[in-house]
Amino acid sequence: MKYHAYPAYKDSGVEWLGDVPEHWDVTRVKFESYVKARVGWHGLKSDDFTDEGAYLVTGQDFIATNINWDNCYHCDLERYEQDPYIQLREDDLLITKDGTIGKVALVQNLNGQATLNSGIFVVRPLADNYTNIFYFWLLQSNAFTSFVDFNKTGSTIVHLYQDTFVNFKYAMPYFNEQTQIANFLDHETAKIDTLIEKQRRLIELLKEKRQAVISHAVTKGLNPNAPMKDSGVEWLGDVPEHWDISALKRKCSLLKDGTHLPPARVDNGIPLLSVRNIQDGVFSFRDDDSMISKESYQELCKAFVPKTNDVLLAIVGATLGKTALIPDGFGEFHIQRSVGIFRPSIGIVSKWLNFVFQSQKFQQLLWEYVGFSAQPGIYLGTLGEFKIPIPPLSEQYSIISLLDNKTAKIDTLIEKANSAIELMQERRTALISAAVTGKIDVRDWQAVNKDVTG
Repeated sequence: MKYHAYPAYKDSGVEWLGDVPEHWDVTRVKFESYVKARVGWHGLKSDDFTDEGAYLVTGQDFIATNINWDNCYHCDLERYEQDPYIQLREDDLLITKDGTIGKVALVQNLNGQATLNSGIFVVRPLADNYTNIFYFWLLQSNAFTSFVDFNKTGSTIVHLYQDTFVNFKYAMPYFNEQTQIANFLDHETAKIDTLIEKQRRLIELLKEKRQAVISHAVTKGLNPNAPMKDSGVEWLGDVPEHWDISALKRKCSLLKDGTHLPPARVDNGIPLLSVRNIQDGVFSFRDDDSMISKESYQELCKAFVPKTNDVLLAIVGATLGKTALIPDGFGEFHIQRSVGIFRPSIGIVSKWLNFVFQSQKFQQLLWEYVGFSAQPGIYLGTLGEFKIPIPPLSEQYSIISLLDNKTAKIDTLIEKANSAIELMQERRTALISAAVTGKIDVRDWQAVNKDVTG
């Protein structure tokens, strides 16, 4: 569909807005909205969190643009009543102001009392001058993200202060026009979201296929006619008769995890890496990596020095099971306790062990033996007892070659699907931005329900 511009525009005088429709008013949040957050002396401690009582909403409870009420903490009545300014109402607009700032959610399906933890603004109209749903879309536009990027403060954890947020300038159309823009965006973004969800489901299916392909190859081999034997290991089942089975600890010259007592951080030094550095099977540096001094690094190296082709496995956290090889020429670094490091001994190839770790059945095994404290984790002693399949070296190389080829094809499809999602998300944001800043005129827009049966 081709969208049209408004008949006449004026200069908004605002860098992130540019020209706006002639009849729109340029205003600021503070002139139109009630904005409140939990003040410091009302801050909550972990002891204040309860299993029942008023909902206590945090930014982590935002699922897309909704609130996951089932996941919320609670607080008692005294804490709820302590700050009436942040007691939530149906259709309130919430926006995160710390950490990942600018996430937006609407309060909907509220079935009890609710309040805010720190890190969130609640935003309401001061009068019937705008609809929350228009603001909801406005705060997802490039106009607002550009404003945030220009004004956010902090280094490791960024903040959007209230006196900054309330000075956000934007252009506001008439009330009925706001409703039309919101209806347009509800309809059009829903279509894009459906396409995005299909691509995400495709990615999940491709990842499942990838794991299944790996799992079959590392437990059954390449020859469908090979004589089989009972491995005596539940997760492996029958394996080729000529394969060995051995405990992981007997096939690794190094089986360790990273430091449990991380040294003091410094501004410039040696990277201290973690599970965050394993992304899509690749181990890499990040711009925000923690740094330790050369002296601290040398002290950690007394236990072990990470080397090229060591196998890394996430052993703590929600992403437990992620795995990668240390690439050649990676440079100096050390690891934190969220990562286990495995150095295969003679008779086993690093890439073979990495594929075993990636297999569907091994991943399931990890979670069967996981323990929970603050977060999920698995003990190295438990891992060391896991039995793994070991074909002859020549067969390991043949299976690795086949899996490299097959997984590369699947990875290419996953990459294409991710690129499609990225393009659709860019289009979604561009459409929102164009509508809420008046670059397109949707006043005459009507939803078209196509007859797909004809």
